[in-house]
Amino acid sequence: MLNTPNTLITRFAAHLRNNWKSHLVQLALLVAIVVAVQAWQTRHVPAGPAPDLAISVLQPDGTTRSTTLAQWRQAHPGQPVALHFWAEWCPICRAEENSVTRLAQDWPVLTVAMQSGPADKVRQVQQQRQLPWQTAVDARGELTRAFGFQSVPSFVVIDGQGQLRSASAGYTTELGMRLRLWWVRLF
Repeated sequence: MLNTPNTLITRFAAHLRNNWKSHLVQLALLVAIVVAVQAWQTRHVPAGPAPDLAISVLQPDGTTRSTTLAQWRQAHPGQPVALHFWAEWCPICRAEENSVTRLAQDWPVLTVAMQSGPADKVRQVQQQRQLPWQTAVDARGELTRAFGFQSVPSFVVIDGQGQLRSASAGYTTELGMRLRLWWVRLF
């Protein structure tokens, strides 16, 4: 019997119909594993108010200004804001760059350059990669540790009241970032 595309599709559909319970159990197990891994990776992220630390923020125009996280958030009153922790040496962070850039066009995003060197080096990396981000320079990883992250990339939403919500570690899709911000805005 010749395996035409229609025959293969028909056989596959029959397989799914006959084994749907098994596939549903496997899907539920996969989801449980992903949720458990995320919970383990973000276990050190504190609950409650976001730490208010002094930060040095590189602006998209290349200038630097000193502020605090609370003051930066005040520019976006009542809105959820995103913090995206990254490093210039991290290949996964590099894969997320375009997603973060698109996200920052619609939502307040502050990126945190963790252990990527002094402000001049981070500025140079951002110019080379054409990253129009507001970036807090975290040369020694202190800001990242204050948020409980032990790896990059990491992502967390701060709600309109300043509470940490919806943290993730590892690669996060643009849709995942947007959904986290949208969810926090709703609740």
